[in-house]
Amino acid sequence: MAKKKKTGAYIILLLVLLFVGRFFSGVYEDDEFSEKYFFIKSSPTWKWHFYSPRGMSDQKLEEMSPDQQKEQIMFEKYIPNRLFSFPI
Repeated sequence: MAKKKKTGAYIILLLVLLFVGRFFSGVYEDDEFSEKYFFIKSSPTWKWHFYSPRGMSDQKLEEMSPDQQKEQIMFEKYIPNRLFSFPI
């Protein structure tokens, strides 16, 4: 019986770690070279994949569609403030 409790505790711990890992990690595409990087976020969000619809152009936020504006704002919020990143 004690072994079942221990296994259950390990499973719960693993699920919690995966859940927290999902909130604090992500993948972004470099806006210049389109290379993908794994990174650690500075604050939690469920969003996993980040990209810049603007890229390296001079397009203003007001000229983008609402979906592109939201994506650009998320990119600008999380990518410059990332804690750690490496190419994948």
